[in-house]
Amino acid sequence: MSYTIVIPARYASTRLPAKPLADIAGKPMIQHVWERARSSSAERVIIATDDARILEACQGFGADAVMTSANHPSGTDRLAEVTSMRDMADDEIVVNVQGDEPLIPAAVIDQVARNLADNDSASIATLCEPITDAQTLLDENAVKVVADEAGTALLFSRASIPWPRGHDFDSGEMPEGNWYRHLGIYAYRVGFLHRYTTWAPAVLETTESLEQLRAMAHGERIHVEAAIESVPGGIDTQDDLDRVRELLQGS
Repeated sequence: MSYTIVIPARYASTRLPAKPLADIAGKPMIQHVWERARSSSAERVIIATDDARILEACQGFGADAVMTSANHPSGTDRLAEVTSMRDMADDEIVVNVQGDEPLIPAAVIDQVARNLADNDSASIATLCEPITDAQTLLDENAVKVVADEAGTALLFSRASIPWPRGHDFDSGEMPEGNWYRHLGIYAYRVGFLHRYTTWAPAVLETTESLEQLRAMAHGERIHVEAAIESVPGGIDTQDDLDRVRELLQGS
């Protein structure tokens, strides 16, 4: 199986500006992500940025980095631009690894690429993990996913789906059943990326603020599977950055 990793890296961030360049154990965060990606079986790893400072830093540690438009509404659009720049064929597989996940295991990157390669009817593959506490189940920032028996996504939502009718959440206890949190790693077929950029945002997408719902609104199939390794959270806040710095400082 051959596939490409693209790492979108924007300079602007509401909660943590310039975070791709944040120092972690003597390296910019984006370098840690790139090194994790390079330890996968991907044929090539490309960093896609909208800022000359990030581009210069990436070139400094030897990465294949490209400058993309600053006007993309989503990381998916940025990936589509990269596939056009590199003239990738419609059947090629591209994995989007977020630029703020310096702890992402290489095994799950390979997993999501393999899942798409093995499921010809899917345009996208992604991963999930079990939800084990009621607080996460009720957290709108934790996106939930429901899939059918074949692993095809039925719906993504910030709401608690499926809803455990009759359960008393005030008890603080987790209801009986199975719930899954969506993990933000995707594998795409290049042909899908080009279709995606021609579509206007869907009603479901704008309601939930989840861009994968645009694909589902257009009948595209998304394969979902539980990650084979635990995927630590990305870096969104200063507290997240401090936690990862402490963890990697001694490694």
